Amino acid sequence: MLRPSYTDLLEVINEETDDITLGSRYTIVIAAAKRARQLVDHAEPLVSKIKVDKPVSIAVNELYEGRIKVRQAKEVIYEGEMILRDDTAEFMEPTED
Repeated sequence: MLRPSYTDLLEVINEETDDITLGSRYTIVIAAAKRARQLVDHAEPLVSKIKVDKPVSIAVNELYEGRIKVRQAKEVIYEGEMILRDDTAEFMEPTED
């Protein structure tokens, strides 16, 4: 069983946005899958204390800890945010200043 659960993730995402379309299970799955693919392609994890080394688990924990934000593409994208465009998610890597 995946922890945190979908319900826990929905609560976290819904706390951060007023847009209920972003708080669906489908959105969470797409966002986690896109981020997991980036981790497989050697992106650095955004969480420091990793209990498991599986990309999907790391991506879910990043979502749960608020390290990744899910937003629609109609506004400016800030670093460290994930956007949804036509049922896909993109993660914007943080840049070093």
